[in-house]
Amino acid sequence: MILEVKVPSPGESITEVQLSNWLVEDGAYVEKDQDIAEIDSDKATLSIAAEAAGVIRLKVSQGKTIEVGSIVATIETAATNGAPSAPASEIHSESRPKDPEVAPSVRDEKAASTPQASAPLNLTPLARKMLHDSGMSESEMLDFLLHYKFGKKDISFVLDQKSGTTAVPVKSASIQSLDSETERTEERKKMSMLRKKLSERLVSVKNETAMLTTFNEVNMTPVMQLRNQFKDQFKTKHNVSLGFMSFFTKAVTEALKLYPQVNAQIDGDEIVTYNYADISIAVSGPKGLVVPVVRNAGSLSLAEIELKIKELALKARDNKLSLDEMSGGTFTITNGGVFGSMLSTPIINPPQSAILGMHNIVERPVAIQGKVEIHPIMYVALSYDHRIIDGRESVGFLVKVKEMLENPLRMLYGARNPEEILLGL
Repeated sequence: MILEVKVPSPGESITEVQLSNWLVEDGAYVEKDQDIAEIDSDKATLSIAAEAAGVIRLKVSQGKTIEVGSIVATIETAATNGAPSAPASEIHSESRPKDPEVAPSVRDEKAASTPQASAPLNLTPLARKMLHDSGMSESEMLDFLLHYKFGKKDISFVLDQKSGTTAVPVKSASIQSLDSETERTEERKKMSMLRKKLSERLVSVKNETAMLTTFNEVNMTPVMQLRNQFKDQFKTKHNVSLGFMSFFTKAVTEALKLYPQVNAQIDGDEIVTYNYADISIAVSGPKGLVVPVVRNAGSLSLAEIELKIKELALKARDNKLSLDEMSGGTFTITNGGVFGSMLSTPIINPPQSAILGMHNIVERPVAIQGKVEIHPIMYVALSYDHRIIDGRESVGFLVKVKEMLENPLRMLYGARNPEEILLGL
């Protein structure tokens, strides 16, 4: 029976995808539910699994853009494991007469005299060091190669290397080094669907919004002292490290309650304001920037926020984020400080209206009660859509975030001082 493998629909609005990577070779035997290919949509990378076991035949080349529902491969379910795809060399070897039996002592003597078993491997100094550090000997490496099942790609590599060594004369190390420094090369690679869509969205944001950025600085001493004091207890109890992102997320959710306009979006000629905070966290994945969402972040504790961010970050690293996990955010936080950025103007994540940019923490001299002291300072930036957020709201929002980070206990009282609540102010 021939089973057709079709491209599944990643989402309602997606009509075409890019077949980014085949995970199996043409003619290989695949098991049921085995991942056979990866497809890139304009929102995420998804995998296609085999619906049945059998021998697969690839119909579409890697990197091609295809429509949802089109056939990319077929699976011959009646085939058995390895039978249809056995190499011709194996078939011929089975038809050859076997060598006459040889006494074990003679066979061992013959094997010991073969150059493959006694000759050392031709390794570079770095490769030899890696082999030594791994604890594997050259004889073990040779034994591995003798039992390794070579495939089509391996043979092609060997043939290419063989033809290359015979056609190109060997150069000295100094000449090779000189050539590598002066060689001018370029590489062309088709833009992925995710990168293509991201570029379109970023350009549209610059063209279609009245984006403005306001800046401030945060003295991170209180947060760092609190973190250093309790980080071991926190990790022991919650099984997750206490980072800065949970503090910023909590401060943002509390500030959004005081400035709901920052949590709003434009829909046609209407302004939609949300009474909840779904915070998008910008994460750098293998194929570009992705923005998974922490749902109802305002109702989560610091530990719950850290656990959720860790879960989403691991999924982003492995390209396992679903469309639902990357859609529906109301506000975005991005941390350029992990890459060493001192200051930047982050671009709004549409259809949201604001984004908070974190940066690196640097010790700087600051004035504290008339005295110059050295404190860890972070510059923060809030980019916002001036069409629905005025300067008062944007500046006030960022000041509240700053105040809560410099006095973390205020996060428990909705960005208000405990004294104000006690006095009913």
